[in-house]
Amino acid sequence: MGTTERKAREREELKQQILDAARELFVREGYENVSMRKIADKIEYSPASIYTYFKDKDEILDCLCEETFLHLHEHKLAALHQMEGDTLESLKKGMETYIRFGLDHPDHYIVTFMLKAAPYEKPESRGTRKARAGFQCFNDMRSMVRRCMEEGKIKSADPEETSQALWAGTHGVTALLITLPGFPFVERERLIARTIEILMRGVGVD
Repeated sequence: MGTTERKAREREELKQQILDAARELFVREGYENVSMRKIADKIEYSPASIYTYFKDKDEILDCLCEETFLHLHEHKLAALHQMEGDTLESLKKGMETYIRFGLDHPDHYIVTFMLKAAPYEKPESRGTRKARAGFQCFNDMRSMVRRCMEEGKIKSADPEETSQALWAGTHGVTALLITLPGFPFVERERLIARTIEILMRGVGVD
């Protein structure tokens, strides 16, 4: 490996260290309580070093959200490739994959979906990394919902409204399982399956 390649790799490794440290601090202390200096202290670098990679903590959060959305998109695509083409089953599998991704990566999920930070940018503007990657990820569900409607497998309605309702339901169970570990939930697999069943009954064909 040449000097240029080595330096490029080292820069990427340090950038990822910054992101990982920021994610941990945002979850533990809250976004509004974390400064660039705190992030620098955690990785034992000077704040000036971090500013060569990110202009402020808003940009760091934006990158963290983009990272989560891209990983979620990849997980959903991998899960759907295992299906045999049934759109209704693919929709259910996508919802299940979303829940499991959140439970397997709770810090990623909290930072992207549950932190009190800047308002979510309108998808049509696609100005931030979060908005662009989030739009791509949500469009997976919206496209599947639309196909199910076209094939008569769920009720014909506003695809946007139905997609958002299904997302709200899957987000709810994911957030609860992450944030209330001491609550006496029923066995996790049963709860996930039952939640998806109830949601699908709500949009199913009469």
